[in-house]
Amino acid sequence: MELKVTEGIAPLEEDAILQKLRAFNIATFGESDRRELTIPLYDDDGEISGGLVGYTGRGWLYVSMLYIPEHLQGQGLATRMLEMAEDEARKRGCIGAYIDTMNPAGLSLYQKLGYAEIGKLDALSGGHVVTWLAKRF
Repeated sequence: MELKVTEGIAPLEEDAILQKLRAFNIATFGESDRRELTIPLYDDDGEISGGLVGYTGRGWLYVSMLYIPEHLQGQGLATRMLEMAEDEARKRGCIGAYIDTMNPAGLSLYQKLGYAEIGKLDALSGGHVVTWLAKRF
């Protein structure tokens, strides 16, 4: 079998790998009950300007992306979005949420909202740190 390093693969090939991984995970760990959860933020023209993207599965909410444009920061939008996502996760039977960040302001906000650090990687180039946080409901 030939192996080689590439900078990317076609979306169909990536999807094939993902489908095989999902099938393995279901066979090994059971169904995940994964459901997408998104709170888009639209500007006055109806264009996406930010929002929250994540999913629920295996009893937890995972927030994979949370972005608020700079001109809207400080208005409580991130807090409102997280609270909305957490409320929906509770309705779906979740017991907690987790998120990761490299943004010090995001880290501070998540901690104020009850998220606790569960791990970090502090060896990123440029002196950056990625922190993983979790919150039990």
